[in-house]
Amino acid sequence: MAEKQTLRLKYKKLRENLSKEAIEEMSLQIANQALKLPIWEKTYYHIFLPISTKKEVNTDYLMHILQGKDKSIVVSKADFNSGEMLHFLLQENTFLKTSEYGIPEPVSGIEIAPEMIDVVFVPLLAYSQRGQRVGYGKGFYDRFLEKCNPNSLFIGLSFFEPEPEIVTQQTDIPLNFCITPKKIMSF
Repeated sequence: MAEKQTLRLKYKKLRENLSKEAIEEMSLQIANQALKLPIWEKTYYHIFLPISTKKEVNTDYLMHILQGKDKSIVVSKADFNSGEMLHFLLQENTFLKTSEYGIPEPVSGIEIAPEMIDVVFVPLLAYSQRGQRVGYGKGFYDRFLEKCNPNSLFIGLSFFEPEPEIVTQQTDIPLNFCITPKKIMSF
């Protein structure tokens, strides 16, 4: 069973070795895979805006699909003092500003309660064959997902294959799906 700290180091290193071209190509493949999921009748979709310096999945392609399907897109702003995130409707006039942590975030807007969100695309460093995920370790997403509607779907996005098993805590919220460039895993 892999420890979270070990996995964080392993996957940060794997990501560092990816070229910009590889990230773009795999991000596009992930967005195309997402079209196969049974999620497109929903209304509110939460999406993370990638931290480019951390070589995260580029969610722009997924965002274009959501916009093309006229879905309500929700993005977050993290409060590192409280450890909570606020969620805002992404609109044409939403002004995004990069935080001191390199996260593109809305400055203000129409706030959306977590209970209203139907689908959450979840950032991660690693995940297991049972849908457990490893993030950066601050717990923002676990606290957020806990507040979502029990029927909400949590979908991880990853460039890599799953780990067999991950040591988890009781506060960890599992994923329903994880999308990689080649396939969709269902948990």
